[in-house]
Amino acid sequence: MAKFSSTLLGLLTAAALASSGLAFAAEPGMMGDNGMLTDHGGKTLYTFDKDAAGKSACNDKCAENWPPLKAAAADKASGKWTAIKRDDGDMQWAYDGKPVYFYKDDKKAGDTTGDGKGGAWHVVKP
Repeated sequence: MAKFSSTLLGLLTAAALASSGLAFAAEPGMMGDNGMLTDHGGKTLYTFDKDAAGKSACNDKCAENWPPLKAAAADKASGKWTAIKRDDGDMQWAYDGKPVYFYKDDKKAGDTTGDGKGGAWHVVKP
């Protein structure tokens, strides 16, 4: 019985440590090798000139072409990262107050095909 109790205690301790680590998740983006912000998979992140601080102006068809970097309702601000509520009720990450997006035509990590589109889309460079 003592062996079972110590094994159970060890498993419970490991589970508690693992779950507490989830509360301190990494920031949603990171600095790529090229000085641009990317998600953790290396996909380029963009800002949109028509957005107001903390408010996305990219909805409907725009959001199909420029998918937002989604946040979960429970996500917390970290450093320059904050979560904002979109018009559709979903949450989106913002960096330094500006909502961030992917570009649908960027197919692999490091692609920057959206930079300069329409004169209003820009790679995020902190």
